[in-house]
Amino acid sequence: AVDESELLTVPDGWKEPAFTREDNPKGLLEESSFATLFPKYREAYLKECWPLVQKALGEHYVNAALDLIEGSMTVTTTKKTFDPYVIIRARDLIKLLARSVPFEQVFRILQDDVACDIIKIGSLVRKRETFIKRRARLLGPKGSTLKALELLTNCYIMVQGNTVSALGPFSGLKEVRKVVLDTMKNIHPIYNIKTLMIKRELAKDPELRTQSWERFLPKFKRKNLKKRKEPKKKNTKKEYTPFPPPQPESQIDKELASGEYFLKERQKKRKQMEEIKAKQADAIKRRQEERNKAFIPPKEKPVVKTKKASTEKKIDIEAIKEKVKNAKKKKLGALPEEEVKLKMAADEKKKKKK
Repeated sequence: AVDESELLTVPDGWKEPAFTREDNPKGLLEESSFATLFPKYREAYLKECWPLVQKALGEHYVNAALDLIEGSMTVTTTKKTFDPYVIIRARDLIKLLARSVPFEQVFRILQDDVACDIIKIGSLVRKRETFIKRRARLLGPKGSTLKALELLTNCYIMVQGNTVSALGPFSGLKEVRKVVLDTMKNIHPIYNIKTLMIKRELAKDPELRTQSWERFLPKFKRKNLKKRKEPKKKNTKKEYTPFPPPQPESQIDKELASGEYFLKERQKKRKQMEEIKAKQADAIKRRQEERNKAFIPPKEKPVVKTKKASTEKKIDIEAIKEKVKNAKKKKLGALPEEEVKLKMAADEKKKKKK
């Protein structure tokens, strides 16, 4: 009896055997070909490296043609081609060359354990400015974020225009696609890079390989959620009424209500002149008031009388007595006569002894 876990696991270091001519001795029945266009700025580079491309594909018996007039690259199988899948790898090779991937990395696609993925990111973001910012975020300062992602996934990543080209093992390509799509969805790549670093450390432990890693992986939540901007002018909906609004009054209706409609032309002109004269009189009156403001004296502040300092001071007799007593105790000025005589006598005695 064999455990099911042993049957499902793949031994470390196992690789699928290479496809040789012995597996397909008769070759292919039909000829297959693929072509792709390349931009004008890649023409000079393709001219230089095309002999190397032909040499690499020639080892697998695949022909490669470069058409500089149409700006296209074509790969076709030959009668000697025995691997049916090599034409798919050759197609991916010319696609990557058109996407500005250097030949030093492109020729690895012909290996069995290497694949490629071209991720289209141009249509994931509406605004062009936002797209450029998020694409720059994927690159990081001086390409540091992209380099970290390459080291963690063992893939070569090339960001060019509206696409991201990745070249490497299948497991790494899956992670690269997830990181790129999350970055375009405004999720910073540093979160995914931290998760990949933890996964790499967990994979080293043989006991944890068969267990779930969800408890070890970090869960990031958005803390700063931007509130929806409210419009400055809010349109409040009016209550619905089945009746239409009243019709506005015309000029004739207003004249009929005020009685002007029945006046004669002379009376109308006279009334208009009176209204004009009244407006002019009001304007003259306002101007005159503004001019007279300059001649109105400002209000003076009231004078505040200062209070006279009280000359009367209370004299503390007891404090004066204490000061006098303390002064007597202290020796101020010259010494009394008796003390001077005593000092003179003491000085003479010292001189005689000497």
